[in-house]
Amino acid sequence: MKLLGILLVFVCTFGGLIMAAGMEKAMHLIQGVILPATPAETVIIMGCAIAAFLIGNTMDTVKYTMKYFGSLVKPIAYSKDDYIELLSMQFTVFKLARSKGFLALEPHVENSHDSDLFKQFPKFHGNHHALDFLCDYLRIISLGNEDPGQIGSLMDKEIEQIAHHEHHPGHAVHHMAEGIPALGIVAAVLGVIKTMASISEPPEVLGKLIGSALVGTFLGVWLSYGIFGPISQAMTERADSEVLYYKIIKVGVLAFLSGAAPQVAVEFARKALPHNVQPGFNELEEILNELPAPT
Repeated sequence: MKLLGILLVFVCTFGGLIMAAGMEKAMHLIQGVILPATPAETVIIMGCAIAAFLIGNTMDTVKYTMKYFGSLVKPIAYSKDDYIELLSMQFTVFKLARSKGFLALEPHVENSHDSDLFKQFPKFHGNHHALDFLCDYLRIISLGNEDPGQIGSLMDKEIEQIAHHEHHPGHAVHHMAEGIPALGIVAAVLGVIKTMASISEPPEVLGKLIGSALVGTFLGVWLSYGIFGPISQAMTERADSEVLYYKIIKVGVLAFLSGAAPQVAVEFARKALPHNVQPGFNELEEILNELPAPT
C-alpha cells in the first residue's frame, strides 16, 4: 500500500499537469524543461539533503534508517499471529511460575537462547531484544522483587529508551524532509543566477532558463511533502508497532505480579492490543487450552 501511494504521487502530479496543459503541451514541458533540468537540480537538492543527514546523525542511526525503509513494504512489525504466539508464551511462563514458583524459570532465564520453553515460540525466541527484555525482568523477580510498582516503573524507563531508539530513523528523515524545500530554493536561486548571466538571450531562451530554474523549487516541495515526509511518517508508525510488542509484555507481567491468574494476565495483555491485531477471546482461549504443560 505504501509503494502504491508513492506511485500515485507520480501519477497524480504528472496526470494533473497533462489535464491542465493538455497532452501535447505537457509533454513539451516535461521533455523540454523538466527532464533536462531534473538531474542537476536533484544532485543539488538530494545531494545536500543526504550530506546534511550524514552530518546530523551517527553512523548507527544512518544504518538503522536504511533498515527502516523496509517499512514501505512491511508497515507493521508484528501480525496477529505474532501476538497470539507472544500471548501463548506469556501464558506458558506464567503457568510454570504459578505452579512451581519463579525459581522454576531460572534455567530458562539464564540460558534463554537454548531454552526448550522459549523455543516453542520461534518468532519470540528469534527476537533477541524482546527475549532479553522479558528474561531480565523474570530474573529480577526470581531474585525476590515482586513489587509491580517498582517493576512497572523500571519497565517504563526501558521502553521509553527503546521507543527513542526506534523512533530516531523517522525523526531523522522528517528533519531531512523539512529541509528539502529550502534546498529546492537554493537550486532555484542558482538557476536564476545562470539565467541572469544569459540576460541578453531572446525571450524564448530566457523563458526556458527561468522554467528550468523553477524546477528546483518544484522538486524541493514535491520531494518533501510527496515522498520523504510520508516516508518519515511510515517509519514512525513502524516504530510504534515495534514498541507495542514490549508494552504487551509489560502489561502481562504486571498483571501476573499483581495476583492475576495466568489466563487473566494474558487477557489483560490481549485487551491492550489494537483491534487490527487483537485475537478474539474464544480464539485465544482455544489456543491456550491446547498448549502443552510447561516443564
